[in-house]
Amino acid sequence: MPDSANGSTLPIMVGAVVYVRVSTKEQTENLSLPTQLRACEEYCRRQGYEVLERFHEEGESAKTTDRSQLQNLLTYCRLNKGRVHFVVVFNLTRFARDKYDHFALRSHLQSLGISLRSATEPIDDTSTGKLMEGVLAAFAQFDNDVRSDRTRAGMKAALELGRWVFLAPIGYLNAPRSMGRSLMHDTERGPLVRRAFEDYATGRYTKEQLLKRARTWGLTNRRGKLLTSQAIGVLLRNQLYAGIVDVPEYGVRGKRGDFEPLISDELFYRVQAILSGRVPSTAPRQRAHPDFPLRGFVRCESCGRGLTGSWSKGRSEYYAYYHCRPGCRAVNVSKAMLEGLFADELALLQPTPGYMRLLKESVLRIWKTRKAAVREEIESAERAAKAIQQKLDRLDEAFLFERSIDIETYDRHAEKLREELTLARIDRHSGQLDELDVEGIVAFAERVLPRAADLWVQASLEQRQRFQLLFFPGGIAFDGKGFVGTRVTAQAFSYLREIQTGNERVVDQTGIEPVTS
Repeated sequence: MPDSANGSTLPIMVGAVVYVRVSTKEQTENLSLPTQLRACEEYCRRQGYEVLERFHEEGESAKTTDRSQLQNLLTYCRLNKGRVHFVVVFNLTRFARDKYDHFALRSHLQSLGISLRSATEPIDDTSTGKLMEGVLAAFAQFDNDVRSDRTRAGMKAALELGRWVFLAPIGYLNAPRSMGRSLMHDTERGPLVRRAFEDYATGRYTKEQLLKRARTWGLTNRRGKLLTSQAIGVLLRNQLYAGIVDVPEYGVRGKRGDFEPLISDELFYRVQAILSGRVPSTAPRQRAHPDFPLRGFVRCESCGRGLTGSWSKGRSEYYAYYHCRPGCRAVNVSKAMLEGLFADELALLQPTPGYMRLLKESVLRIWKTRKAAVREEIESAERAAKAIQQKLDRLDEAFLFERSIDIETYDRHAEKLREELTLARIDRHSGQLDELDVEGIVAFAERVLPRAADLWVQASLEQRQRFQLLFFPGGIAFDGKGFVGTRVTAQAFSYLREIQTGNERVVDQTGIEPVTS
């Protein structure tokens, strides 16, 4: 194809498309769209190119090829293959600032029979022109890298001054520049974040308990979703809520922010002390005291509130007691007596050997049926994953080797297939997890249930509390002499009613045969 980069005119008009791009900042730097467009059109006139279409990209970064007008240009070139011979840009920085992107786009255009031209730079298909193009593309990437370095330096300088330059965490909002500060309080989530710190600082709640409370308040992340266990931990350790800017990766430590804190320094450091196990003396005693595992779990039959525990000084030594809260004197019992009675209560729940045998047979019978279904589900998921992977392989082949589809079509189908592949793999893994869980039920029943009382006496505080809730999820009432309304026969363990496989219950009040719900 005849062409020239030195100003000569072609005897035959060939088609060209013009691509111009500008960011908002560059509107005042003599690189506005009209300026670029005039230069590109004048270049086409001198070269004898017929301008078939013009594509204007406004306010988009050149650091990614995910630009709407660039995608439109590629689609236009594909649909008009044979008519378009050149893509003309103002300079190579307008096309791509990343060297990889530059040559990937250039290669794609070449596959369509299209060459790249710059209105202000001497590039063409000669060896010298190709060398110049490579140098200019590398310089464009260098320019982009320098801009990134300058941006990072500017961000560090702002952080040093106490300005928060990132997305605001939950409870704050990024403030407009006119306010003179970087963050402002979120009137909806801010009070809830403060409440979370205040509640945790009392020492009365674990992080999991605080998470449940925060969810009932309606505290969500910026996307409106409930917080996770990890998110509540990150929130409680974030110094930004106390007005402290601390970003180690930028070398900025302990700077006072230019915004109003959500909580006081005292409250923040009290929470940090609890998180690290150093509870300050100003914090109330935690309920989960190792000396009183039944605290809060056993309720007073008279007033309905959970019992507390404390040590009382006698003539020569201290004595441990469980007792009701102020205002109610119905229960005051020694630690040894109450815990001994509870162990006796657990001993009454020991199932007979015949019951255990029937339980095991029932669970295993149901599991055999379920196992066959799970095996089929796993195989089905594996077949689905294999079929999806084959589609992805064919899609890669069509894009990379056959060049029968464009990048937009490839991305659209590839994303959908990868999502389907992920779901198929999750389905396959879920079936495997189910098998482990059901086997665990049988092992648990055989080892733990016959020895519930002994295991509770020997267990740690955390294990005791889990045991208690396992057998009596709603706690247990005490009237000062004994437990009230808690007798559970070996035929009807309340906790066993929750054991399920699929939609089938293993044990219910009427016996241990499965019941279809």
